[in-house]
Amino acid sequence: MFSARSIRENDAAFDAGLARRGVEPHAERVIALDARRREALTALQDCQTARNRISKEIGAARGRGEDTLALRQDVTALKLTAQELEKQERALGTELNELLAGLPNLPAPEVPDGDDESANVEIRRWGEPAHVDGGAKQHFEIGEALGLMDFERAAKLSGSRFVVLSGALARLERALAAFMLDMHTTEFGYTETAPPLLVRDAAAFGTGNLPKFEEDLFHTDDGFWLIPTAEMPLTNLVAGEILEDDALPVRFTAYTPCFRAEAGAAGKDTRGMLRQHQFSKVELVSVTRPEDSEAEHERMTACAEEVLKRLGLAFRVVVLCAGDMGFSARKTYDIEVWLPGQGRYREISSCSNCGDFQARRMNARYRKAGERQTHFVHTLNGSALAVGRTLVAVLETYQRDDGGVTVPEALRPYLGGLEAIG
Repeated sequence: MFSARSIRENDAAFDAGLARRGVEPHAERVIALDARRREALTALQDCQTARNRISKEIGAARGRGEDTLALRQDVTALKLTAQELEKQERALGTELNELLAGLPNLPAPEVPDGDDESANVEIRRWGEPAHVDGGAKQHFEIGEALGLMDFERAAKLSGSRFVVLSGALARLERALAAFMLDMHTTEFGYTETAPPLLVRDAAAFGTGNLPKFEEDLFHTDDGFWLIPTAEMPLTNLVAGEILEDDALPVRFTAYTPCFRAEAGAAGKDTRGMLRQHQFSKVELVSVTRPEDSEAEHERMTACAEEVLKRLGLAFRVVVLCAGDMGFSARKTYDIEVWLPGQGRYREISSCSNCGDFQARRMNARYRKAGERQTHFVHTLNGSALAVGRTLVAVLETYQRDDGGVTVPEALRPYLGGLEAIG
């Protein structure tokens, strides 16, 4: 979220950044609203100053035994004017804040231009895409044939875009999550965290999910939001806080269910586990100094990539164009895993540097050693990885001719040495 002052001082650059994201110019409207609000505030302060001055005159006049009726009438008029100015300033402030809250982060200078995913730029690949003689099956064909992936019963319970995993596949999903958490905590310095799955409005606002993306979230009757990603509670752990310089960077990881309404996904990935209302994910969140966030972004992406490397899953990394990035991001890398059943790469992780965009919404700051002044932190988040999609990739990559699935060596210790499912 941007301040009106920063937009006022860089109006042309701000509108140019919005244009790269396909958003119409807003600087003129923001500046005009801010000017009206500041005018009302100045008038209110002048009014209060006049009231204080006249109140002193009333006291002096009474001391001299003079009539104070006219002065008291002036005070009453000024009081009514002040009340009207307060209402006006509050209304303008609310309108300005709502306008600012709906504006996305600006893309970093090095982010490629473009309107959609067709303009994303591939920057590297790893591994040789697996191909299956006679044609690879998709994950839902494999899972249903094994009798361990049930969409019909899930639909009976909850409707479309849900699945019931059982037996070895349920255990495999749990093994994947444990494998990822162990790697990120023991090797990469992330602190494992078990956050709430229900959050209040302020937390959803802090990460940029509210107010613009309300339709994508599930809401309870008593005012909570089901988290669409652990990014929401993990990032908000520092909301409203002032961190000391030597405490940074802070790195969190969590394995949680995630809940998404998929409001705009009608007709997309209707079969299988690729796009569901409920799925599991291991999330990474970092809180850093501004000067460290770019290096932290590269580091976080490498941590997510390492999971795929150890599982032997081919992937590529793309940098998203300005028009394809998420609302809060200033730069995003997508990691796309190869799915033999579809014969193409599909997103399995997004790693984003949000700069100070979320920190301003959350009022999350830090103080440099020896200074009284505080500065906004930078926040970053990334999937490492989406567990369900990793399960999909394992099933399709390691499928066997007999209908079974070979278990990747890295996961066998988590499955009691099991070498194959089937």
